[in-house]
Amino acid sequence: MAFVQSFGAAKVVTGSAHLLTLDNGKKILIDCGMFQGENEEKNTKELEFSSDEIDYLIFTHAHLDHVGRSPIMFKEGFRGEVIATRPTLDLASIIMLDSAHLMKEEYHWRFKKAQRRGEENMVSSPLYTAQDVESLLTLKKRYAKYGKIIHLQKDLSVTFHNAGHILGSAFVEIRFVEKGVEKCVVFSGDLGNKNDIVLPSPENLNETDTLYIESTYGDRNHKDIDDSVDEFKDVINNTLTDGGNVLIPSFAIERTQEILCMLKSMYKNGELPTCRIFLDSPMAIRATRVYNKYTDQLSQLCQTFLEEDGSVFDFPRLEFVKTPEASKKINEIQDGAIIIAGSGMCNGGRILHHFKHRLWNKKNAVMFVGFQAKGTLGRRIVEGAKWIELYHEKIMINASVHTINGFSAHADQSELIEWMEHFERLGNVFLIHGEEEKQIIFKEAIMQKLDKRVHIVEGGEMIYV
Repeated sequence: MAFVQSFGAAKVVTGSAHLLTLDNGKKILIDCGMFQGENEEKNTKELEFSSDEIDYLIFTHAHLDHVGRSPIMFKEGFRGEVIATRPTLDLASIIMLDSAHLMKEEYHWRFKKAQRRGEENMVSSPLYTAQDVESLLTLKKRYAKYGKIIHLQKDLSVTFHNAGHILGSAFVEIRFVEKGVEKCVVFSGDLGNKNDIVLPSPENLNETDTLYIESTYGDRNHKDIDDSVDEFKDVINNTLTDGGNVLIPSFAIERTQEILCMLKSMYKNGELPTCRIFLDSPMAIRATRVYNKYTDQLSQLCQTFLEEDGSVFDFPRLEFVKTPEASKKINEIQDGAIIIAGSGMCNGGRILHHFKHRLWNKKNAVMFVGFQAKGTLGRRIVEGAKWIELYHEKIMINASVHTINGFSAHADQSELIEWMEHFERLGNVFLIHGEEEKQIIFKEAIMQKLDKRVHIVEGGEMIYV
């Protein structure tokens, strides 16, 4: 009998990896992502499945917590097929190569320190290299199109549906025949917010026997999008008018493009004070190029920008910062700057350098517009830390801190339940990709509003479907 095991994103948000084993022995892995935040140590542990036994690797979307461990699979013998949308594979290449680069830099830094102690043999090698990423991406691939059935073999198919989370994102519908009976299992991946500025809303589906659904914001509803946009504008206007600068830690994919669209709207509507806007993230710049490659998949607002200006994201105030030298020159600007930099959870990247130079100044503002996982620096700041340590220096947090949840790329509780209500036939429901305390709240809401059996998935547990 077919069964699913979750080797990540079980009672935690990150590390998505869900293995579907069919009764004929075929194995399908849905995502293989990095753990982030307080669970990062799990990345250095052995994968809990045999990579060389996986027949198909499906990517629901390109975020690191959904693709980031997959190059390890190649190192361990995976030679099956990779299935994803074209935008997902384009973005996944950027994400994984950047991850490999950062791990290489971290390794060399630790190695030099260990050499001085005579302990260089104690330093662990990077989880994978850029060559491992490139090798993975040379394997046989099938490019999914939304709504088009992909027949993997007789009595086994997968269909991708637009999840509206990031460019190319999908929830996947896997159908197979077991002892003469057709079964359907749906993995939601990450479902998008209906009010996303850059992407259309998630599609709906009519039926499934088994649903694995994310629960990142299963405990709450987002702020009203109009209120969130107003708050975004207020922080920008008030900070710049008072002679300060705005720091926006941002995820390279989706959130950055959403911020650029909002700032462009403000500029076109005459709502943006005189300022310079810096996109200080090489990865976000590369990702934005990918978004420009697939403009037909973007929202109506983006289509309007393209028709009016010949570009979705470009406008006069925006400057792309590519080199470290150009990034350092931003430090010379005293006021009137909006700095968008990675990483989104502040656990690395150029945003840390900008924190060092500007977090202590009460005229400045830090605006969080994305989820901050437990254990990350971003989570500490959001939860009210008075100071942080950067580059062996204690930095006081005097800048104002603003959290705007309405821009989340994840559906909130009401949207998740509304999405589930579109199923005319819905079997068992399993919660993944969420912190346990939030999943408990979401479980109660589903049972109350949909009268469905709901189970919170344990890591590695075998669930028959």
